[in-house]
Amino acid sequence: MALVTLWLSILVVLLCGRLPLVGTEPGDSNSSTSPPTAGVPCQNCSQLTLKVEFSTSIVEHEYIVVFNGYFTAKARSHFIGSALRSSDTVDWRIVPRDNPASDYPSDFEVVQIRQAPRQSLLTLQDHPYIKRVTPQRKVLRSLKFNDSPCNDTRWTQKWQSSRPLRRTSLSLGSGFWHATGRHSSRRLLRAIPRHVAQILQADVLWQMGHTGSGVKVAVFDTGLSEKHPHFKNVKERTNWTNEKTLDDGLGHGTFVAGVIASMRECQGFAPDSELHIFRVFTNNQVSYTSWFLDAFNYAILKKMDVLNLSIGGPDFMDHPFVDKVWELTANKVIMVSAIGNDGPLYGTLNNPADQMDVIGVGGIDFEDNIARFSSRGMTTWELPGGYGRVKPDIVTYGSGVRGSGMKEGCRSLSGTSVASPVVAGAVTLLASTVLNRELVNPASMKQALIASARRLPGVNMFEQGHGKLDLLRAYQILNSYRPQASLSPSYIDLTECPYMWPYCSQPIYYGGMPTIVNVTILNGMGVTGRIVDKPIWQPYLPQNGDHIDVAVSYSPVLWPWAGYLAVSISVAKKAASWEGIAQGHVMVTVASPAENDSKVGGELTSTVKLPVKVKIVPTPPRSKRVLWDQYHNLRYPPGYFPRDNLRMKNDPLDWNGDHIHTNFRDMYQHLRSMGYFVEVLGAPITCFDASQYGTLLMVDSEEEYFPEEISKLRRDIDNGLSLIVFSDWYNTSVMRKVKFYDENTRQWWMPDTGGANVPALNDLISVWGMAFSDGLYEGDFTMADHDMYYASGCSIARFPEDGIVISQTLKDQGLEVLKQETAVVDNVPILGLYQTPSEGGGRIALYGDSNCIDDSHRQKDCFWLLDALLQFTAYGMTPPSLSHSKSRTAPPTGTERPLPERLEGNHLYRYSKPQPLNETAPSNLWKHQKLLSVDTDKVTLPNVRVYRPQVRPLSPGESGAWDIPGGIMPGRYNQDVGQTIPVFAFLGAMVVLAFFVVQLTKVRSKPKRRKPRVKRPVFLQQPQQTHTGKTPSV
Repeated sequence: MALVTLWLSILVVLLCGRLPLVGTEPGDSNSSTSPPTAGVPCQNCSQLTLKVEFSTSIVEHEYIVVFNGYFTAKARSHFIGSALRSSDTVDWRIVPRDNPASDYPSDFEVVQIRQAPRQSLLTLQDHPYIKRVTPQRKVLRSLKFNDSPCNDTRWTQKWQSSRPLRRTSLSLGSGFWHATGRHSSRRLLRAIPRHVAQILQADVLWQMGHTGSGVKVAVFDTGLSEKHPHFKNVKERTNWTNEKTLDDGLGHGTFVAGVIASMRECQGFAPDSELHIFRVFTNNQVSYTSWFLDAFNYAILKKMDVLNLSIGGPDFMDHPFVDKVWELTANKVIMVSAIGNDGPLYGTLNNPADQMDVIGVGGIDFEDNIARFSSRGMTTWELPGGYGRVKPDIVTYGSGVRGSGMKEGCRSLSGTSVASPVVAGAVTLLASTVLNRELVNPASMKQALIASARRLPGVNMFEQGHGKLDLLRAYQILNSYRPQASLSPSYIDLTECPYMWPYCSQPIYYGGMPTIVNVTILNGMGVTGRIVDKPIWQPYLPQNGDHIDVAVSYSPVLWPWAGYLAVSISVAKKAASWEGIAQGHVMVTVASPAENDSKVGGELTSTVKLPVKVKIVPTPPRSKRVLWDQYHNLRYPPGYFPRDNLRMKNDPLDWNGDHIHTNFRDMYQHLRSMGYFVEVLGAPITCFDASQYGTLLMVDSEEEYFPEEISKLRRDIDNGLSLIVFSDWYNTSVMRKVKFYDENTRQWWMPDTGGANVPALNDLISVWGMAFSDGLYEGDFTMADHDMYYASGCSIARFPEDGIVISQTLKDQGLEVLKQETAVVDNVPILGLYQTPSEGGGRIALYGDSNCIDDSHRQKDCFWLLDALLQFTAYGMTPPSLSHSKSRTAPPTGTERPLPERLEGNHLYRYSKPQPLNETAPSNLWKHQKLLSVDTDKVTLPNVRVYRPQVRPLSPGESGAWDIPGGIMPGRYNQDVGQTIPVFAFLGAMVVLAFFVVQLTKVRSKPKRRKPRVKRPVFLQQPQQTHTGKTPSV
């Protein structure tokens, strides 16, 4: 055996030393070696799996002051000084920024204010030249590399799905076409490594003479060594950090630059492109928002063509950063960014890759499977009132990709931060092939990439976007391109599975919440544009197009390069009992100013068609219809909403949207497989017809409730609606304990609520004598022969005496968090079932933990429990396994301890929609609720920009009326308004009539005074009075 091992080792060494690399000469001393066999790594070859952890925190006392334009340092200092002097602020200073952008005018300044910061900020914001004041943010990116043999992940592929392996509750029929791992025949493993540029056939364009020449590429990363042998055209290296070095101390920036423009060994896409290296991360992987802003300004000044940003984070409301990205792309900088490494969970897109004007890139392996780490859509900007956009835009190789080593040689990395420079290199190479560079802009490049992408079979659009990068097809499209507008996605087919998941997973029917599809408009004609007139819905009558109603909401201005078209589809009343396919299309005309048109005011126009195809079924019975409450789910950003499972210390933020198509996707799939129809409520409880639904499902709610919502829910349940509530932990002492702490800045983030807003939930259910406690529990247990895990849940503090309550023995996690002590508590009430006493009344079920149906950190699912609760609420069937359970105990009375109260000094009011109305509670508040249902733009979170798509669902039976000028739409509220119009019209007419009567009476009563007025000489003598020196004034 030893001789065999020795012989194999000798053979491997010989092969590694003698086999040439594809694309290199056998005698080239700089050529990298071929891959070794398993367990024997070769020289200059290292296989690393890269894991990126990204977090941000606020820097204490430092603020970014953004101006309305670009000013010199002296002018900026003058503006800030004059504003702060008026507020008597003494202890402040401008933080110096020593970087290459310091010599140029800037549109922001970093100010440190230690005395009376709140009053000083208000004074600054009032200054006419100051646009916005926001906290300075510190960015921390952790790069973790795991060494493994060269061929472990690079060439040997594992046949597996990119989905988690815990999806046991789905049937084969519903889960098969959602799996991204597809059966394939056996194939030979690659014996010789191929560079990613060659795999994508960049060498075909090289042979045509295109190598990226004349294109400026900015790499925002960790720097690059000055004399690295792989690069021949590094035009500039700049340092934007507080470290006095330009070199790369981590190797990540070198790898990214190598994928784009390496000239030897592991060759990049565009070796002749101009590389501009921006070092924006320290060796400790720390950066600040202000560093990025300065570097972005410098990139604009230097007229960069392409910018790669292999970083990202969940904070799409870091306004200075987001605004600057818009400004970059408005200056024709094509930004390519990684979509994130937070997969396979849905709703994990990173910013800025989730922006419409940025090319967001996801990752696949070399067998065209979606990489497990690649983040999934949808975007969460639009929640809770609307629906997310399609992202990523495209996917490409991001697993086991070879690139430049930190000093020399090559290595392999995996991650979307690897896929991003693959696309950035391809974009650079493509830009160099276009003779008329004026045609290349962020929109036209994205149009070419998505139009040429090859769709991966068996993968939905929130995983692959438009498909896999196809370099040669993109070259063909880009070189025959004419400026035009296009749509992403280019069609809506609610029958096409799996690509159109989740739209295709549930047919539509009369009376249901409208299906909202958020389409991105790409405008390749110019940085700004507009929609001419309004989009027009044209039904295909032979294809039953008149059976659906289509309403649209759209961007008033397309800038930069893009906008949105939100399409709301509902079923007409005539199709209440009809089943079939309905089709039609929406016509959209986009106009942009013509830059080179000699005619003043000339415009370029482009008309695009959006085909629509849907499947309609008869309205299902009420018992099968479940309404998911999305309106009361909040997420980070803008506030600090902590994770529901406190054990997950490395993931402290709840940022996935809490939507049935993001982190509750598995639960949605399970309910569909059980025959339930699940709809989303993106408006207050006052805005839906409860008689249409069997169960209202409220999970992990963080939002407050309007008084009218509480009253309406009580009436609805008395009339037969049922309610299921999955709560989470809430304890003010624990909230103070789990503050988000940054050791470097010594800055604390206080949670705005717990895992759920238990005090608000208690207000909602108190009318039935129910309440949750502030207890915090965890532990394993068995219920109805199912293994369960309670993860940071609360208990039931109060429940009606004739209800069913199930208790379990759990650990007191609150005591562990507060005092690091362990205690076991018996008879903790966690589940309650109750039949309301009114005739025909609904049923209520409470459970204290939502983690068992949440994909984020679920350990053991409780979908069986959800099934049992729906059987109880929809059909009144109490599961015997629960009603006769040994764990059944007497309902708690709530007298043992006080109910939880809201944390004093919390900032939930900044993000809560009901809060301002609760303060005054006007008597006509019910009508204001109807207004909220009409236009959700009025109830969006603070600082969310109005041109982001915020779509509100239409009420059942309502026709499309979003195009009506002024935003007045049919509904109960507007009917009330319409009834008052005749009254005001009558009163106005009476006032006008009275005025004329009075004037007529005066005229008729003046005959006796006419005699002195008939005397005309006075008028004739007026010219003779000009000697007084007075002249008429106009």
